[in-house]
Amino acid sequence: MEYQQIKVDDRDAIRVVTLNRPERLNAWTPRMHAELVDAFEAGNEDPAVGAFVVTGAGRGFCAGADVSEVFAKQIDAEQPDRRGEGEGRRVDWVALMRASKPVVAAINGASIGVGLTLTLSMDFLIADPNAKLSARFVKMGVVPELASSHFLVQRCGWGMASDLALSGRTVLGDEARSIGLVDETADDVVAAAVDRAASYAENAPPSLRLTKDLLTRNGTESDLAEVQRRELQALSEAYATPEHREAVAAFIEKRPPRFR
Repeated sequence: MEYQQIKVDDRDAIRVVTLNRPERLNAWTPRMHAELVDAFEAGNEDPAVGAFVVTGAGRGFCAGADVSEVFAKQIDAEQPDRRGEGEGRRVDWVALMRASKPVVAAINGASIGVGLTLTLSMDFLIADPNAKLSARFVKMGVVPELASSHFLVQRCGWGMASDLALSGRTVLGDEARSIGLVDETADDVVAAAVDRAASYAENAPPSLRLTKDLLTRNGTESDLAEVQRRELQALSEAYATPEHREAVAAFIEKRPPRFR
């Protein structure tokens, strides 16, 4: 696919995906969605890619859905287009993020509406201290999407998730860090995100995939026997991988493992 609204560049094993509509603060469109899906699917198939960083060009990360491209057209259409369909293809963004190689968000500026919720299912969120973040769906007369009504509670707890979703208020990066909406703040978010992603990419790819799956499925599982059953099943899969054998050999030989 020819990318018109994103950019992709590799920094060693880290694939940096940049939302690239700076004149519109990288407002989300169905075309951008399709390009993001393509970039992640291609990177997940490329053994040279160990992890992803997602950021925005210019002074914004993603200022939400492009009102003229999305909401106005939906109001005029007999059958409003759905957020998960980009360029005629239905893709579950949350499932893609949870099945993907590790993903770190570098939130460099305004992260509003879908510009926030598309990051919540990623693995680690780093924001500029002055970045503006808001789940402001009520301000547009709609409701949270991309499983954000789940992830807001997981990240912030019931009370703060309710406050963010019911008020639609905007918080700056430092407050977002203090309430758990993001995991870290940094002045140079891309550099910090690349370093964080590299710490994930140096590990065994099958273990990363299995671990993400366990976190996804067990994060809200109340049956601890089921949690352990899933862990044992994943452990048996990991034991059988060449990466496990390489890790053991590297430990014995006192050298770094070579996974990629």
